[in-house]
Amino acid sequence: MDERVRNGDDRRAGRATGGPPSPRGPLSAAVLALATAGPPGAGRLFAPPGPFTHPWGEDHQLALYLCYELHDRGLPGVAPEWEWDPGLLALRRSLERPFLAEVRAETEPVPPLREALERLLTEPPDGTGPSHFLSAEGELRHAREYLVHRSLYHLKEADPQLWMLPRIHGPAQAALMAILYDEYGAGRPERAHALLFARMMTAFGLHPGYRHYLDLVPAPSLAVVNLMTLFGLHRALRAAAVGQFAAVEITSSPGSARLAAALERLGGGPDGTLFYREHVEADAVHEQLVRRGVIEELVTAEPAAARDVAFGIAAAGVVDGRFEDHLLGCWRAGRTSLRSPLPDGRS
Repeated sequence: MDERVRNGDDRRAGRATGGPPSPRGPLSAAVLALATAGPPGAGRLFAPPGPFTHPWGEDHQLALYLCYELHDRGLPGVAPEWEWDPGLLALRRSLERPFLAEVRAETEPVPPLREALERLLTEPPDGTGPSHFLSAEGELRHAREYLVHRSLYHLKEADPQLWMLPRIHGPAQAALMAILYDEYGAGRPERAHALLFARMMTAFGLHPGYRHYLDLVPAPSLAVVNLMTLFGLHRALRAAAVGQFAAVEITSSPGSARLAAALERLGGGPDGTLFYREHVEADAVHEQLVRRGVIEELVTAEPAAARDVAFGIAAAGVVDGRFEDHLLGCWRAGRTSLRSPLPDGRS
């Protein structure tokens, strides 16, 4: 592997690579058209298309993802002023509302917070998720596809959760900051989780560039990332963002152990397993911090937040479940889980 990647000096893990993605329908085409529109007010008005597609569909999820990227690292050729254009924000809101409504409908009835947390803490003896599949029967092609799916989040881990920080105060904020500090390497840039993930992709012959595989990643994967950003960007949903983050941190350690073992079996080597080995230890600590330091302190200060935290946990389960069903359904049917297959070599 290139020593610049190993030492954290290669910026490929932190910038977009290649051109813009291909549209998947009129909604995503409209957002991508901003690349040729110039800045807002330059002579072309943004007119949102209609009718809207199904919230779980490819066009809807890609359009929402692209809108969110304007708040994150931007889009190739798109003037940064579009981030706060009222017309584009109206489109984003029109995409968010049906997506959130679908998620809410699939979470009902939301269990009480205590029950939701107990469920997260209990590992089912007959687990069937992707980490179980990869551990028991996964092949190299499955592992590479899994990393491509997860790259949309892990190459910017934990940027969506940073939106929570100015919206939660007191001891809960301090505990959340401690967790996020670890995500960015705890003062050691070369240990930032996004960079460790990039190193793992390189070890498996994948391109480590941010958004490099966006065209290949289907709607169920986009929805996982979109939910994080949706919760993070809305102050009214800040407690749901806590719940979503808790679902990730509390369940991460055992799944990461299975993934590390699977990737080692498939020839990952030190760089190919370090990301998940790091999460086995780190997230065991984060599980305690997020439950006792973030959730308990937040609910003590704001008792009404308990239901929204529980909703965030349930919502994470909805999008993760859809992603897992898609992934395992494709793999068990012997077909790729991506929108088109990966080449056999470096891609």
